[in-house]
Amino acid sequence: MPRTAVKTTIGNPFTELSSVNSTNIYAMEQIQANLAVPGQAYFALEQTAGKGQRGREWLTAPGENILLSVIVAPDFLGIHQHFHLSAMVAVACYDFLQPYISEELSIKWPNDIYWRDRKTGGILIESSILGDKWQWAVVGIGININQTAFPGLAQKAVSLKEITGKEYNPVELARELCQCLSKRYLELQNDGFSAILETFRRNLHKKGQLVKLRKEHAVGNYLVKTVSEKGELVVEAGIEQVFSNGQVEWLG
Repeated sequence: MPRTAVKTTIGNPFTELSSVNSTNIYAMEQIQANLAVPGQAYFALEQTAGKGQRGREWLTAPGENILLSVIVAPDFLGIHQHFHLSAMVAVACYDFLQPYISEELSIKWPNDIYWRDRKTGGILIESSILGDKWQWAVVGIGININQTAFPGLAQKAVSLKEITGKEYNPVELARELCQCLSKRYLELQNDGFSAILETFRRNLHKKGQLVKLRKEHAVGNYLVKTVSEKGELVVEAGIEQVFSNGQVEWLG
């Protein structure tokens, strides 16, 4: 049943920063200082301590990429529906890149954006929950735009410029990304999760292919089947199995 909701326009306001430690940290500081509003976007030309999944660093060349954090107040979601927001962001990033990269673009579980076997974008969501209510979420997005050198990651990372051979304005593209986020966020808010989940599943990285996963100390080959509504990776290795985020490491 459609939900009635106040429209949040992501990217309004849009703040450009020359250099910060991390756009996510900066956004959380703005929330704590009561200076943030839902929809606020912070774009940085440079991060000195960018954060990725599981505490990893997100290293990028200054001025060459999208380094963006947006603030939303997803109180229409239950606290158990974190994957709904995560998948919505991943699908919005896919929407944004798809006109530029028409083929071999995919969403790697749980929420990375890949071209072929190389990562072009990553997402880190940090949330504030009070009791059983979702207060705030800070959505951090990094997308490689013009960078062409990735020390130590040459075969693992890729940029839009490397794929297309063209140079882009990262600020303009960040504003365009905000429009894609707004559209999908409003869809999630008003129409629910079904269409977003279907898009995620349809563009799932390595769907129908064998991949190597490590669970604790055991490594095995698994057929990628789909993703559950809860965000579990559904695979098959003799029998169907499901893995939650953090249970397995994707090796290739």
